[in-house]
Amino acid sequence: MVTSHWLYQYSLRVDIEMYSPPVLGKEEIMKSFSIFSLLFLFLLTSPLTAMGVPDGENLRIKLATTTSTDNSGLLEYLLPYFKEKTGYSVDVIAVGTGAAIELGKKGDVDVVLVHAREQEDAFIEAGYGIKRRDVMYNDFVIIGPVSDSAGIGDAKTVEEAFSLIAKAEAHFISRGDNSGTHIREKYLWRKANINPEGKWYKEAGQGMGAVITITDDLQGYTLSDRGTYNAMRSNINLVVLFEGGEELFNPYGIIAVNPERHPHVNFKGATALIEWITGEEAQLLIKQYRIDGHPLFYPMAR
Repeated sequence: MVTSHWLYQYSLRVDIEMYSPPVLGKEEIMKSFSIFSLLFLFLLTSPLTAMGVPDGENLRIKLATTTSTDNSGLLEYLLPYFKEKTGYSVDVIAVGTGAAIELGKKGDVDVVLVHAREQEDAFIEAGYGIKRRDVMYNDFVIIGPVSDSAGIGDAKTVEEAFSLIAKAEAHFISRGDNSGTHIREKYLWRKANINPEGKWYKEAGQGMGAVITITDDLQGYTLSDRGTYNAMRSNINLVVLFEGGEELFNPYGIIAVNPERHPHVNFKGATALIEWITGEEAQLLIKQYRIDGHPLFYPMAR
Protein backbone atom coordinates (compact mmCIF):
# COMPACT_ATOMS: atom_id res chain seq x y z
CA MET A 1 0.00 0.00 0.00
CA VAL A 2 2.84 2.38 0.84
CA THR A 3 4.59 1.57 -2.44
CA SER A 4 1.38 2.08 -4.44
CA HIS A 5 0.73 5.38 -2.76
CA TRP A 6 4.26 6.58 -3.48
CA LEU A 7 3.98 5.55 -7.15
CA TYR A 8 0.67 7.39 -7.45
CA GLN A 9 2.16 10.61 -6.02
CA TYR A 10 5.19 10.37 -8.31
CA SER A 11 3.03 9.72 -11.37
CA LEU A 12 0.79 12.71 -10.54
CA ARG A 13 3.82 14.99 -10.08
CA VAL A 14 5.25 13.93 -13.43
CA ASP A 15 1.92 14.55 -15.18
CA ILE A 16 1.65 18.03 -13.66
CA GLU A 17 5.21 18.93 -14.64
CA MET A 18 4.72 17.64 -18.17
CA TYR A 19 1.51 19.59 -18.84
CA SER A 20 2.06 22.77 -16.82
CA PRO A 21 3.56 25.79 -18.60
CA PRO A 22 7.09 26.69 -17.64
CA VAL A 23 7.50 29.33 -14.95
CA LEU A 24 8.81 32.49 -16.63
CA GLY A 25 11.22 34.89 -15.06
CA LYS A 26 10.61 38.64 -14.80
CA GLU A 27 12.62 39.40 -17.96
CA GLU A 28 10.75 36.79 -20.02
CA ILE A 29 7.37 38.10 -18.81
CA MET A 30 8.24 41.73 -19.64
CA LYS A 31 9.56 40.70 -23.08
CA SER A 32 6.35 38.81 -23.87
CA PHE A 33 4.22 41.71 -22.63
CA SER A 34 6.16 44.22 -24.77
CA ILE A 35 5.73 42.13 -27.92
CA PHE A 36 2.01 41.76 -27.25
CA SER A 37 1.64 45.51 -26.59
CA LEU A 38 3.42 46.44 -29.82
CA LEU A 39 1.27 44.00 -31.78
CA PHE A 40 -1.91 45.44 -30.21
CA LEU A 41 -0.89 49.03 -30.95
CA PHE A 42 -0.05 48.13 -34.54
CA LEU A 43 -3.47 46.58 -35.06
CA LEU A 44 -5.13 49.55 -33.37
CA THR A 45 -3.43 52.29 -35.37
CA SER A 46 -2.85 50.72 -38.77
CA PRO A 47 -5.42 51.30 -41.57
CA LEU A 48 -8.09 48.63 -41.51
CA THR A 49 -8.36 46.56 -44.64
CA ALA A 50 -12.09 46.33 -43.96
CA MET A 51 -12.23 50.06 -44.66
CA GLY A 52 -10.68 49.58 -48.06
CA VAL A 53 -7.65 51.76 -47.24
CA PRO A 54 -4.36 50.09 -48.26
CA ASP A 55 -1.50 50.06 -45.76
CA GLY A 56 0.84 53.02 -46.25
CA GLU A 57 -1.68 55.18 -48.11
CA ASN A 58 -1.96 58.90 -47.34
CA LEU A 59 -5.00 59.14 -45.08
CA ARG A 60 -5.31 62.94 -45.14
CA ILE A 61 -7.32 64.83 -47.76
CA LYS A 62 -7.14 68.59 -48.29
CA LEU A 63 -10.51 70.02 -49.28
CA ALA A 64 -11.02 73.62 -50.44
CA THR A 65 -14.64 74.62 -50.15
CA THR A 66 -16.96 77.58 -49.74
CA THR A 67 -17.70 79.37 -46.50
CA SER A 68 -21.36 78.45 -46.93
CA THR A 69 -20.71 74.72 -46.51
CA ASP A 70 -18.52 75.53 -43.51
CA ASN A 71 -20.70 78.22 -41.85
CA SER A 72 -23.78 76.03 -42.22
CA GLY A 73 -22.17 73.26 -40.17
CA LEU A 74 -22.71 70.72 -42.94
CA LEU A 75 -19.13 69.49 -43.21
CA GLU A 76 -18.72 69.24 -39.45
CA TYR A 77 -21.80 67.01 -39.54
CA LEU A 78 -20.82 64.91 -42.57
CA LEU A 79 -17.09 64.30 -42.32
CA PRO A 80 -17.04 62.13 -39.15
CA TYR A 81 -19.24 59.63 -41.03
CA PHE A 82 -16.78 59.67 -43.93
CA LYS A 83 -13.81 59.05 -41.63
CA GLU A 84 -15.58 56.20 -39.87
CA LYS A 85 -16.44 54.61 -43.21
CA THR A 86 -13.08 55.02 -44.97
CA GLY A 87 -10.39 55.96 -42.47
CA TYR A 88 -9.62 59.24 -44.24
CA SER A 89 -9.37 62.54 -42.36
CA VAL A 90 -10.28 65.75 -44.21
CA ASP A 91 -8.57 69.10 -43.67
CA VAL A 92 -11.11 71.78 -44.64
CA ILE A 93 -10.03 75.13 -46.08
CA ALA A 94 -13.13 77.35 -46.18
CA VAL A 95 -12.81 80.27 -48.61
CA GLY A 96 -14.82 81.73 -51.46
CA THR A 97 -15.32 79.66 -54.61
CA GLY A 98 -12.79 81.74 -56.56
CA ALA A 99 -10.11 81.24 -53.91
CA ALA A 100 -10.95 77.52 -53.61
CA ILE A 101 -10.50 77.04 -57.35
CA GLU A 102 -7.19 78.93 -57.24
CA LEU A 103 -5.95 76.57 -54.53
CA GLY A 104 -6.90 73.69 -56.82
CA LYS A 105 -5.05 75.26 -59.75
CA LYS A 106 -1.89 75.53 -57.66
CA GLY A 107 -2.19 71.95 -56.42
CA ASP A 108 -2.41 73.13 -52.81
CA VAL A 109 -5.48 70.94 -52.21
CA ASP A 110 -6.68 67.55 -53.41
CA VAL A 111 -10.34 68.30 -54.09
CA VAL A 112 -12.70 71.30 -54.26
CA LEU A 113 -16.38 71.61 -53.34
CA VAL A 114 -17.81 74.84 -54.81
CA HIS A 115 -20.89 76.49 -56.34
CA ALA A 116 -20.14 78.49 -59.48
CA ARG A 117 -20.71 76.28 -62.51
CA GLU A 118 -19.02 78.51 -65.12
CA GLN A 119 -15.86 78.69 -63.03
CA GLU A 120 -16.01 74.96 -62.37
CA ASP A 121 -16.28 74.18 -66.09
CA ALA A 122 -13.38 76.52 -66.88
CA PHE A 123 -11.30 74.81 -64.15
CA ILE A 124 -11.90 71.44 -65.81
CA GLU A 125 -11.44 72.64 -69.39
CA ALA A 126 -8.05 74.11 -68.46
CA GLY A 127 -6.97 70.67 -67.24
CA TYR A 128 -6.82 71.45 -63.54
CA GLY A 129 -9.75 69.31 -62.41
CA ILE A 130 -11.42 66.00 -63.26
CA LYS A 131 -14.26 63.77 -62.03
CA ARG A 132 -16.76 66.57 -61.37
CA ARG A 133 -19.99 65.39 -59.77
CA ASP A 134 -23.15 67.17 -58.64
CA VAL A 135 -23.55 66.96 -54.85
CA MET A 136 -26.45 69.09 -53.63
CA TYR A 137 -28.31 72.35 -54.11
CA ASN A 138 -30.19 75.06 -52.31
CA ASP A 139 -31.05 78.56 -53.49
CA PHE A 140 -30.02 82.15 -53.08
CA VAL A 141 -32.33 84.55 -51.25
CA ILE A 142 -32.33 88.29 -50.67
CA ILE A 143 -32.55 88.94 -46.95
CA GLY A 144 -33.18 92.23 -45.19
CA PRO A 145 -34.89 93.96 -42.27
CA VAL A 146 -38.49 93.25 -41.35
CA SER A 147 -39.28 96.92 -42.07
CA ASP A 148 -38.12 96.42 -45.71
CA SER A 149 -37.45 100.11 -46.34
CA ALA A 150 -36.71 99.43 -50.04
CA GLY A 151 -40.01 97.59 -50.53
CA ILE A 152 -38.52 94.55 -52.29
CA GLY A 153 -41.09 92.23 -50.74
CA ASP A 154 -43.50 93.26 -53.47
CA ALA A 155 -41.02 92.78 -56.35
CA LYS A 156 -42.05 90.41 -59.13
CA THR A 157 -38.51 89.60 -60.33
CA VAL A 158 -35.06 89.54 -58.79
CA GLU A 159 -34.01 92.33 -61.17
CA GLU A 160 -36.82 94.49 -59.82
CA ALA A 161 -35.75 93.71 -56.26
CA PHE A 162 -32.18 94.82 -56.97
CA SER A 163 -33.44 97.96 -58.72
CA LEU A 164 -35.56 98.91 -55.70
CA ILE A 165 -32.58 98.51 -53.35
CA ALA A 166 -30.44 100.74 -55.58
CA LYS A 167 -33.20 103.33 -55.98
CA ALA A 168 -33.69 103.54 -52.21
CA GLU A 169 -29.91 103.55 -51.67
CA ALA A 170 -30.53 101.11 -48.85
CA HIS A 171 -27.48 99.49 -47.30
CA PHE A 172 -26.42 96.49 -49.40
CA ILE A 173 -23.56 94.34 -48.13
CA SER A 174 -21.70 92.44 -50.83
CA ARG A 175 -19.39 89.50 -50.20
CA GLY A 176 -16.82 91.21 -52.44
CA ASP A 177 -14.60 88.12 -52.36
CA ASN A 178 -15.10 86.44 -55.75
CA SER A 179 -17.08 83.68 -54.05
CA GLY A 180 -19.89 81.83 -55.76
CA THR A 181 -22.38 84.10 -54.01
CA HIS A 182 -20.48 87.22 -55.07
CA ILE A 183 -20.26 86.00 -58.67
CA ARG A 184 -24.04 85.44 -58.71
CA GLU A 185 -24.67 88.84 -57.14
CA LYS A 186 -22.62 90.63 -59.81
CA TYR A 187 -24.53 88.72 -62.48
CA LEU A 188 -27.85 89.87 -61.01
CA TRP A 189 -26.76 93.52 -60.91
CA ARG A 190 -25.80 93.26 -64.59
CA LYS A 191 -29.21 91.74 -65.40
CA ALA A 192 -30.82 94.72 -63.66
CA ASN A 193 -28.59 97.09 -65.73
CA ILE A 194 -27.17 98.61 -62.57
CA ASN A 195 -23.58 99.36 -61.62
CA PRO A 196 -23.81 99.42 -57.82
CA GLU A 197 -21.70 102.20 -56.31
CA GLY A 198 -21.95 104.78 -53.60
CA LYS A 199 -21.98 104.79 -49.82
CA TRP A 200 -25.00 102.50 -49.73
CA TYR A 201 -23.08 99.65 -51.44
CA LYS A 202 -20.43 98.04 -49.24
CA GLU A 203 -18.00 95.24 -50.18
CA ALA A 204 -17.05 93.30 -47.08
CA GLY A 205 -14.47 90.92 -48.55
CA GLN A 206 -15.58 88.29 -46.04
CA GLY A 207 -17.43 84.99 -45.84
CA MET A 208 -21.18 84.54 -45.81
CA GLY A 209 -21.57 84.28 -42.05
CA ALA A 210 -19.63 87.50 -41.43
CA VAL A 211 -21.58 89.32 -44.17
CA ILE A 212 -24.91 88.31 -42.66
CA THR A 213 -23.74 89.61 -39.27
CA ILE A 214 -22.73 92.96 -40.82
CA THR A 215 -26.04 93.16 -42.68
CA ASP A 216 -27.89 92.52 -39.44
CA ASP A 217 -25.93 95.24 -37.64
CA LEU A 218 -26.75 97.76 -40.39
CA GLN A 219 -30.28 96.43 -40.96
CA GLY A 220 -29.51 96.37 -44.67
CA TYR A 221 -29.85 93.84 -47.49
CA THR A 222 -27.65 91.10 -48.87
CA LEU A 223 -27.72 88.07 -51.15
CA SER A 224 -27.24 84.86 -49.17
CA ASP A 225 -27.38 81.16 -49.79
CA ARG A 226 -30.38 79.78 -47.93
CA GLY A 227 -28.28 77.26 -46.01
CA THR A 228 -26.16 79.82 -44.18
CA TYR A 229 -29.19 82.02 -43.55
CA ASN A 230 -31.13 79.11 -42.04
CA ALA A 231 -28.15 78.23 -39.86
CA MET A 232 -28.06 81.80 -38.47
CA ARG A 233 -31.69 82.92 -38.61
CA SER A 234 -32.43 82.36 -34.91
CA ASN A 235 -29.70 84.82 -33.92
CA ILE A 236 -30.42 87.70 -36.34
CA ASN A 237 -33.21 90.14 -37.13
CA LEU A 238 -33.31 89.58 -40.88
CA VAL A 239 -35.96 87.84 -42.97
CA VAL A 240 -36.19 86.46 -46.50
CA LEU A 241 -37.73 89.22 -48.61
CA PHE A 242 -37.26 87.78 -52.10
CA GLU A 243 -36.85 84.19 -53.25
CA GLY A 244 -37.58 81.85 -56.12
CA GLY A 245 -36.73 81.63 -59.81
CA GLU A 246 -34.13 79.88 -61.92
CA GLU A 247 -31.61 82.68 -61.46
CA LEU A 248 -31.43 81.99 -57.73
CA PHE A 249 -30.84 78.23 -58.12
CA ASN A 250 -27.60 77.30 -56.32
CA PRO A 251 -26.02 73.91 -57.16
CA TYR A 252 -22.80 72.60 -55.60
CA GLY A 253 -20.24 70.41 -57.38
CA ILE A 254 -17.18 68.47 -56.21
CA ILE A 255 -14.06 68.15 -58.37
CA ALA A 256 -10.79 66.25 -57.92
CA VAL A 257 -7.56 68.08 -58.71
CA ASN A 258 -5.99 66.49 -61.80
CA PRO A 259 -3.01 64.29 -60.76
CA GLU A 260 -1.52 64.64 -64.24
CA ARG A 261 -1.18 68.37 -63.55
CA HIS A 262 -0.10 67.91 -59.91
CA PRO A 263 1.27 64.38 -59.31
CA HIS A 264 1.69 64.97 -55.56
CA VAL A 265 -2.04 65.34 -54.82
CA ASN A 266 -3.91 62.64 -52.94
CA PHE A 267 -6.03 61.55 -55.89
CA LYS A 268 -7.10 58.28 -54.25
CA GLY A 269 -8.35 60.18 -51.24
CA ALA A 270 -10.11 62.77 -53.41
CA THR A 271 -11.81 60.00 -55.39
CA ALA A 272 -12.88 58.27 -52.16
CA LEU A 273 -14.47 61.50 -50.93
CA ILE A 274 -16.23 62.13 -54.26
CA GLU A 275 -17.63 58.61 -54.38
CA TRP A 276 -18.80 58.75 -50.77
CA ILE A 277 -20.39 62.22 -50.79
CA THR A 278 -22.34 61.39 -53.97
CA GLY A 279 -23.29 57.95 -52.68
CA GLU A 280 -26.45 56.80 -50.97
CA GLU A 281 -25.29 57.22 -47.37
CA ALA A 282 -24.05 60.81 -47.68
CA GLN A 283 -26.94 61.91 -49.87
CA LEU A 284 -29.37 60.71 -47.21
CA LEU A 285 -27.36 62.51 -44.51
CA ILE A 286 -27.48 65.75 -46.53
CA LYS A 287 -31.25 65.37 -46.88
CA GLN A 288 -31.64 64.83 -43.14
CA TYR A 289 -29.44 67.76 -42.07
CA ARG A 290 -31.60 70.49 -40.57
CA ILE A 291 -31.29 73.35 -38.10
CA ASP A 292 -34.37 74.23 -36.08
CA GLY A 293 -36.38 72.07 -38.46
CA HIS A 294 -35.21 73.93 -41.57
CA PRO A 295 -33.37 72.02 -44.35
CA LEU A 296 -30.14 73.65 -45.49
CA PHE A 297 -29.29 71.62 -48.60
CA TYR A 298 -31.01 69.11 -50.87
CA PRO A 299 -29.19 66.06 -52.31
CA MET A 300 -28.57 66.28 -56.03
CA ALA A 301 -26.42 63.27 -56.94
CA ARG A 302 -29.23 60.74 -56.49
